[in-house]
Amino acid sequence: DCPGHVLWKRDFTGASGLFSIILHPIEKPALAAFLDHLSLFGMGFSWGGFESLIVPCNPRPIRTATAWTEPGQMLRLSVGLEHIDDLKADLAAGFERMKAFQA
Repeated sequence: DCPGHVLWKRDFTGASGLFSIILHPIEKPALAAFLDHLSLFGMGFSWGGFESLIVPCNPRPIRTATAWTEPGQMLRLSVGLEHIDDLKADLAAGFERMKAFQA
């Protein structure tokens, strides 16, 4: 339901496993509940490895062209060679932990 999805579909016709998502604002313990128990996504940056990685990022201090004004946490994902259904299940379980933590 992202308003930019139509543009993404138009412009990204190839393949790439590196992207970012921005969460709605959440507390740090809820983010930790999401990240700490992912089973397939390791924590860290990737420069072309085969494993899936995720890392929280804060572009505010390094952004130079325009100010970073997004209120939510940005997550950088590098999707590896694991089966897509397994990766989706891992992320879904993380979102459920985050949601339960906030309830």
